[in-house]
Amino acid sequence: MPENLSQIDQAKANAARKAVEFVESGMKVGLGTGSTAAWMVRRLGERIRDEGLQIVGVPTSGRTAALAREVGIRVITLDEAKWLDLTIDGADEFDAEMNLIKGGGGALLQEKIVATASDKMIVIADAAKEVAHLGAFPLPVEVIPFGAEVTRGLVEELLGAFDVMGRRTTIRMSGDEPFRTDEGNLIIDLHLGRIGNPRQLALMLNQVPGVVENGLFVDICDRIVIGHADGRVEVRDIHDLSIEVSETLIAETGNIFSNIGD
Repeated sequence: MPENLSQIDQAKANAARKAVEFVESGMKVGLGTGSTAAWMVRRLGERIRDEGLQIVGVPTSGRTAALAREVGIRVITLDEAKWLDLTIDGADEFDAEMNLIKGGGGALLQEKIVATASDKMIVIADAAKEVAHLGAFPLPVEVIPFGAEVTRGLVEELLGAFDVMGRRTTIRMSGDEPFRTDEGNLIIDLHLGRIGNPRQLALMLNQVPGVVENGLFVDICDRIVIGHADGRVEVRDIHDLSIEVSETLIAETGNIFSNIGD
């Protein structure tokens, strides 16, 4: 465990600690993937150990499943759960309307399935993830390997009809090889700069043959918990437009997954 956390890690830990307060015994909880979500999973493990919290978790990646089991969370599949009370996950970007870009860690498909199979989705993030317009973070698009370059060309052609700042695309790599998702698919990252209409783009990307899913999460998030390094936590609710600011303790657990997206 590092003795001195970075300010970003402190902010992530604070957001995760606050978000876990919304979890109650008996819940079926979707467990996100990424550096911020790792804080959340470890905090849930602490509550299970120290408070006797009784939950089951549905992880959104193999990495999260391994961590959940390590900290004492009982893991089940989404088919076993059928429906979830709550999903808590991170985000790579979010805007004022709580639209998100996710998939920096490569788990966007499972993350979107789990989030949409939940009564509520809570997003945890540090304040730096808030943007006026989505798109500075590359938008991940998961595609099947067959004809991936053709699919990539079709996506680039599609972008010409949308209000975006850039149209460059890249195949995500892992060392010298293309990155593979848990499903064995590839990811095309779209370097758009700014997305004028996230809802429309999300719908149209999924019409391209070969595209499995994209990292735009529109009308899915119910609440965002924003952590700050000084201990402040801001909670925004999309339904009643409320904003709550409070303070929480900085988490004491080391950060794993620090090298992947939220």
